Amino acid sequence: MATTFPGATLGRWHDTPVGPHTQSMYQIAFPPALLASFLPWLMLNRDGLSILLHPGTGDAYADHIEHAVWLGSALPLRMNVLRKSRKTPSHS
Repeated sequence: MATTFPGATLGRWHDTPVGPHTQSMYQIAFPPALLASFLPWLMLNRDGLSILLHPGTGDAYADHIEHAVWLGSALPLRMNVLRKSRKTPSHS
């Protein structure tokens, strides 16, 4: 993947649940310009894995729930973690 998509940033394996994820995971970040070529590659090469694809807007809840798509089976997420990270508007 790193050779085919040098603009992608490969993360590291998480063998235990991290953040809202309920099982092991691996993160890959990529710029929006790669979406048109990276998405079909993921679809054809996911080898049965479930993939959560979402933007990084700074609103973790919206990114993981409202704006996300799954390739393969959708996996449960820990919603309470996402809600706690949600930025709330300040009232002056």
